[in-house]
Amino acid sequence: MTHSEEHAASYYAATARDKQLYPSLAGDVRADVCVVGGGLTGVNTALELAQRGHSVVLLEARRIGWGASGRNGGQLIRGIGHDVSGFAKYVGEEGVRYLERAGLDSVTLVAERIRDLNIDCDLRWGFCELANTPAQFAAMAQEQEELNALGYPHQTRLVGPDHMREVVASDCYAGGLVDMGSGHLHPLDLVKGEARAAGAFGARIFEQSPVLRIEHGKSVVVHCAKGRVIADNLVLGCNAHLDELEPRLSGKVLPAGSYVVATEPLPESLAAQLIPQNLALCDQKVGLDYYRLTADRRLLFGGACHYSGRDPKDIGAYMRPKVLKVFPQLEQVRIDYQWGGMIGITANRFPQVGRLKAHPNVYFAQGYSGHGLNVTHWSAKLLAEAIHAGRSQGLDLFSAVPHLTFPGGKLLRAPLLALGMAWYRMREMLG
Repeated sequence: MTHSEEHAASYYAATARDKQLYPSLAGDVRADVCVVGGGLTGVNTALELAQRGHSVVLLEARRIGWGASGRNGGQLIRGIGHDVSGFAKYVGEEGVRYLERAGLDSVTLVAERIRDLNIDCDLRWGFCELANTPAQFAAMAQEQEELNALGYPHQTRLVGPDHMREVVASDCYAGGLVDMGSGHLHPLDLVKGEARAAGAFGARIFEQSPVLRIEHGKSVVVHCAKGRVIADNLVLGCNAHLDELEPRLSGKVLPAGSYVVATEPLPESLAAQLIPQNLALCDQKVGLDYYRLTADRRLLFGGACHYSGRDPKDIGAYMRPKVLKVFPQLEQVRIDYQWGGMIGITANRFPQVGRLKAHPNVYFAQGYSGHGLNVTHWSAKLLAEAIHAGRSQGLDLFSAVPHLTFPGGKLLRAPLLALGMAWYRMREMLG
C-alpha cells in the first residue's frame, strides 16, 4: 500500500469542494486534549470537545481525511458491527438494546451534523441490502421485523427476486431490503467540512505532523519532528494507520486493503437504468461488493478486501471483472478513477472504543470493520462525553466487549487472517 503524503488520486480528491490546508506543528503547544488522527474519528472528537469548551490540538500525519475517512465507498448505513446480540453476556440485554439503537442513532447524528454545519457533501437517502442467496433474502424479513421492534422511523421494504430490477439492473441477486434511513455521500467533503467547523470552534489543526513517540504521565507529551503537544488527555484515532505507535492497540486491528473505481459520467438514461432509485447498494459476500451513483452520474464500485498490504498493479483491471459481473452492460464504459485504501478490521467485527488501563488519560477508537461513516461519529461523541464529564455510560458499554489480539505478531497477522478468509470464501462458493 503506497503512502503518499497527499490524498490518493481518487474521485473524491478530484471533486472535493474544500481545498483548505493546515500548517505543520512547530514548537511546543499546550492543550486540554491532543487528538492524533485527522480522519472522521479524530476530527469529530476534536469538534465535540471544542464545542464543549475544551482546548484541542489535532495532529494529522498527512492530510485531513487522507485515510479511509476520505476515500471510502461513501455509504452511510445503519448498524455498528455484525450481530451485536452475541455480546449480551458482556453488556446484558439492555446493553444490547443500546448497541442496536446506537447503530441507528449514529446515522441520525451524521445527518444532524451535515444539516447543522451546512456541509455540502452530496447526501442522498436510500440504501438496498442485497441478498446473494434465497437464504439471505429469507433472513431479511426477520431483520425488517427487528427494525420495526426498535421503532425504526424510516421506510423499509422487501424486494423479491422478480422485482429486483426496480432497484438494480442486475441478475446477481435473490432479493433485497430497501432502507430509506440509510444513504450515501461524498466522505471527503464531509470530513473536511467537519474539520473546518472544528477549527471555527477553536480546535487547532496541524497536518503533515506525524507523531514519533508518546511520553505518558499525568500530562501526555506527544512528540513530532518539529514540535510537541503537552496535554491532559490523549485520543488515538488512527485506526488502520496506528502502526506501532501504541502496540497495546495495534495488534487488535488488522489493516485490510479495499479498492474502488469510478467510471466516466454515464448518460442519464443509463444511470437511471442501472440504479433507478439512486440507492447505495451492498451485497453480503465475504469479499462484498458495494456501489452507488455519484452526484455526476458515475458508477462508484468498491470491494475486494484483502490483507497483503500491496495494491494490485492496476486497480482498474483488478476491479473491472467485478463490475462487469454485476453490470455486463458496462463493457464499453471507461474507468476514470481507481484507488485503494486500508480499513481497520477487528476479530469480532465490533469497534474498539475505550481508554488504556495502564494510562487512563489515553482514549482510543478504532476497528470499524466497514461501518466507519456512522460509527466514527458515535465513538467521537462517547469519547468527548467521557473526557468532558469524566464518564460515559455508552463508552463503558463499548469497553465491556473484549477484543482479541490477532495471532502471529506484526508479520504473520495478515497471512493468517487471509487463510481464514480464503476458507470462508471457499465455503461461500460451495454453498
